[in-house]
Amino acid sequence: MVNYTDYFSASYEVARRTFRNAVKAVDGELSAYLHPDARGAHGEKLTIDVGHIGRIDAPRQLIMISGTHGLEGFAGSALQIGWLKQLSARALNDEVGVLLIHGLNPYGFSHGSRTTVNGVDLNRNFIDHTAVPVTNALYAQLHPYLLPQWWDDNYRSACDIGIMDFRLKYGDDVYFNTFAGGQYLYPQGTCFGGFSREWESLTLERVVRTAVGHAERVAVIDWHTGIGEYGKPFYLNFGSADSEAQQHTAGWWGLDTGTGSRPHGRAQPRYQGLVFQGIESFLPQAIVAGGVIEFGTRGSVAGDLAIRQDLWLRNYGHRLSEDTRTQMHADLLDSLNPVSYQWREQVLTLGLPIIDATLDGLARWQA
Repeated sequence: MVNYTDYFSASYEVARRTFRNAVKAVDGELSAYLHPDARGAHGEKLTIDVGHIGRIDAPRQLIMISGTHGLEGFAGSALQIGWLKQLSARALNDEVGVLLIHGLNPYGFSHGSRTTVNGVDLNRNFIDHTAVPVTNALYAQLHPYLLPQWWDDNYRSACDIGIMDFRLKYGDDVYFNTFAGGQYLYPQGTCFGGFSREWESLTLERVVRTAVGHAERVAVIDWHTGIGEYGKPFYLNFGSADSEAQQHTAGWWGLDTGTGSRPHGRAQPRYQGLVFQGIESFLPQAIVAGGVIEFGTRGSVAGDLAIRQDLWLRNYGHRLSEDTRTQMHADLLDSLNPVSYQWREQVLTLGLPIIDATLDGLARWQA
């Protein structure tokens, strides 16, 4: 049994301190990268904290990331801390190292938002921004209905009708691809990937190239929350179809490679600018396997709503009274970081064995 109160933290500051102490306790290599501009919700400094465990020059490396989508970082942080605290009971294979990226989006982690200080969805930011912008052809039609002018029943109902008309016209799979795939023209819109690389994106490139640039085989677990059944893991295997990386990941995570995962029962979007895709580009000499692992919270409708709610609070939250804004933000936090002890214990009970299975598979992965 695991006790979630030993691993889940109440704030970004506590999570950061607990993570750093856990890395030190196992004699890991520890570093921190200070955000040059932003401050936390309580005025604290914001850092991406990095721990490297095991053989630094090992040919196989696991990269485990928390906080890509800011407030979703509490679960990923708990899993990183839980794994570190239980590490002394296991022997880490000599051929494997583990690179832990804690709080990749520290601003969102501290302020309770999915996006960076610039309002960018970091998990859509890893594209070549000097090239012609990637198109999301239908997004312009959907955008007007995603952020109502006021977060009340009348405005939301009108927007919901527009969204439903779009879904009836194009189908649910096209809707989800348009909503979630990534877009680069509407800064206030969903899954906005930015006009340029974010500081977090550039820092991750620096860390990955420096720490594991030598590796031949790399596994990635980027922890998220929101998609899937309540408290259950949902896997997004980002290896290319029928590739060695995809096959290995499927074996580690117990997946069927013959069928793609369907987030909330919908076709997987053609995601653009993923962290995973960025890591692949940073390590051209390595085979990179893995992807995103989500833990389900409130389901599809609530998941889409949480993304819109986050954006609305960022852009229009000043229109609300302080009490209403506080309540709305508390609901947003609970939608992606549930306070339920059953959910938190399930995340740990089901998530920690996934890390072990990935490490075992990585150790057996021969060139």
